[in-house]
Amino acid sequence: MNLKDYRGNEELCDATPRSSDGQLLFLMEMVNKMKPLSKNPSGSRIASVHNGSSLFTGDAGGGESNIRRYLIENDWLEAIVQLPNNLFYNTGITTYIWILSNSKEAHRKGKVQLIDANLLYRKLRKNLGNKNCEFAPEHIQEIVSVYSQMKAIDRRIHPETGEEEGIASKIFNNSDFGYYKVSIERPKRLKARFSEESIACLRFDKYLKEPMEWAYEEFGNEVYTQLDKHAKTILEWAEKQELNLNTKQKKALVSKETWQKQLDLMNAATKLMKLTGTEEYNDFNLFREILEKQIKTGNFKLSASEKNAILSAISKYDETAEKVVKGTVKLTGEKLERLLDHLQCEEGHLADYGYLPSGKKGEYIEYETESDLRDTENVPLNENIYDYFLREVKPHVSEAWINPDATKIGYEISFNKYFYHHKPLRSLEEVSYDILELEKESDGLIREILSLT
Repeated sequence: MNLKDYRGNEELCDATPRSSDGQLLFLMEMVNKMKPLSKNPSGSRIASVHNGSSLFTGDAGGGESNIRRYLIENDWLEAIVQLPNNLFYNTGITTYIWILSNSKEAHRKGKVQLIDANLLYRKLRKNLGNKNCEFAPEHIQEIVSVYSQMKAIDRRIHPETGEEEGIASKIFNNSDFGYYKVSIERPKRLKARFSEESIACLRFDKYLKEPMEWAYEEFGNEVYTQLDKHAKTILEWAEKQELNLNTKQKKALVSKETWQKQLDLMNAATKLMKLTGTEEYNDFNLFREILEKQIKTGNFKLSASEKNAILSAISKYDETAEKVVKGTVKLTGEKLERLLDHLQCEEGHLADYGYLPSGKKGEYIEYETESDLRDTENVPLNENIYDYFLREVKPHVSEAWINPDATKIGYEISFNKYFYHHKPLRSLEEVSYDILELEKESDGLIREILSLT
C-alpha cells in the first residue's frame, strides 16, 4: 500500500455502498488522491459511505484490518457517522459515513469522533423502495454542528416514554480501536499404545486417506498386484466424490510406490508392536525413548517422518498424561539477554513464555504445543499483554503460556460497543400483570394451557 503517489486536486466524496473489502480498497484509492500538504496547506477531506462490515470485518493481520490500522495510525480518520436504517433506496441496512483528512486540526490530532445519528430522522409519507425516512434540514445542521465543534454528547431520554432519541457523539484516542491478538499455548499431553486398530491407518497416506480406503475395500490386495487395472476406476471415483485432488495427488493415488511405501510402514509398525508390546504408556516421552531403542536394535530403516507417522497413529491426547517434551535449551549470558530483550520480560517470567526451568542452572524445558487447545486473547493496545495474561488467563489455565511471535495487531470499530445502553428487564410484577390481562382477553385459555385450573 503505497500512498505517496498523491494525485488530483479535487475534494472527494463517494456514496456508493460496496462489499467490505471493496469499500476499504476504494477508500485507499481515494486517500491516494488526496492533495499533499506540500502542495496545498489545507490538504484534502474525504467522505465515503459504507455498510457496517468495513468497521470490523477481517481478522487481526488481515487485509481489511490492516487498512483500518493504516488509516488510523497515520491519523487520517477524523470521524464516522452512523446513519438511520432505510435511508437509501436500494438497501435497508445501517450505513456509515467515513470522514478522513490529511490536515487534521490540532485538537483533532490523535483522535477519532464517532457520531450516532441512527435515531435522527423523519418518516416519509410514502416509502420509496426500501427508503422510508430522510434527514430534515435541522437534522443535517445538528450533525454538522456536532462534527465541526467536535462535541461529545449523550443521547436525550424522552421524559414520558423513557426511550432514547436524538444524536450521540463520543471522542476516542486512535489507539482505542486497536488490539493485540495474542496466541495462548498449552502443552501437549499424550498417551501411547500399540494396537492393530491404531496401526491399520498407516496403510493409507494421510493426505489420500479417503480414496485409498475406498480402493482397498473395493479391490483388496489387488491394489498392490494389479493397481494399473483399477487406476482409472479409482480416479473416476475420486472425481465423483469431488475430492478436488491436484495432479500430484492423483499421480500418487495410483502409484505403486505410494501403496507399497504405506504397506511397508504398516508392516514395520506391526513388527515394532511385537517387540514393544501393547502396554499403554501415560508418559509419551518414556514411550518414545523405548521405541527409539527398538528401532535401533531392530535395524529398522525409518525416516524421521515415518517415525512421526507411527507415533501419531498410536498416541492420543489425554489431559491426565504427562506433558510431551519438545527439548531443552541452554539460556545463559548473551543468549539469555537477547531472549529477555525480545520477550521484554524478566528471567523469572520465562515460564509464562514457554521456557520452564529444568532444575539445572541455565537449562529450560520447552514442551510441544497442543494445537487443538490453542486459544487467542484480544488485548487492548493500551494494555500490557503480560499483565492481561496474569489477570485473565493464568488463574484459569495455570500451565498456559504466551507465544509472542504469533502476536498480531488488529483494528476494529464497534458502534454497538460504544453506544449501546442496556435496558433493564421488566419486573416480575409487570410481566405477571400483562399475563393476567391476556388471560382475561383469552377467556381462560392461557390458564388452561398452563394447567392452572
